[in-house]
Amino acid sequence: MTELIVKAVIAYLLGSIIGSLVIGRLRGSTDIRTLGSGNAGATNALRTQGKAVGLAVLLIDLAKGWVATAWLAPATLPVVFPAGPALEVWAVPLCGLAVMVGHVYPLFFGFRGGKGVATFVGVILGISGSLFLVMVVAFLVAVIIFGYVSLGSMLAAIAVAVAVAVGDYTPRAPLLSFAILAALLIVFTHRSNIARLASGSESRARRLWLFGLKRNA
Repeated sequence: MTELIVKAVIAYLLGSIIGSLVIGRLRGSTDIRTLGSGNAGATNALRTQGKAVGLAVLLIDLAKGWVATAWLAPATLPVVFPAGPALEVWAVPLCGLAVMVGHVYPLFFGFRGGKGVATFVGVILGISGSLFLVMVVAFLVAVIIFGYVSLGSMLAAIAVAVAVAVGDYTPRAPLLSFAILAALLIVFTHRSNIARLASGSESRARRLWLFGLKRNA
């Protein structure tokens, strides 16, 4: 049990390294949480800081998700009580969820982080290539049809949970637990977007929105 706790804590601390806020401090720029949408994620960084910063933030937030599941979870740590086989299967899901929570509620930045989407992408990339493909396809289809990045992000997370539920992924119970909790977390962090979607005030990604392009052609 100790090994899982140590890995989860490390994953949470890794998630607490918010790309946009670290880059902002290094550049001596204004806290991104006071700009644009107020979110500390890559999308707001792109809109308020430009393509280079947006890409750098995306890569940092994605990388920490991948490191948590592809490297940290299976690593052998010098701990007193290593996890047995029955518990070790929970290492990847636990580290994946912990790094996402760290991104949303970062210890180093007053527990005010991003929405966890880029980190979720990195987590899934570290878990399964096929799940990553499911997520990307679901996201693109949703954005092309509806035009909302926020809706696409939520539907992509839900699609991953559905894919794990109906697919042949192992260990089944740990991965399904993670997928459901991760989807709920993504939906929760997008609650303000849900409110704007309901009121019709959410902005559309018009470069990807198929119907929008046809309408404006």
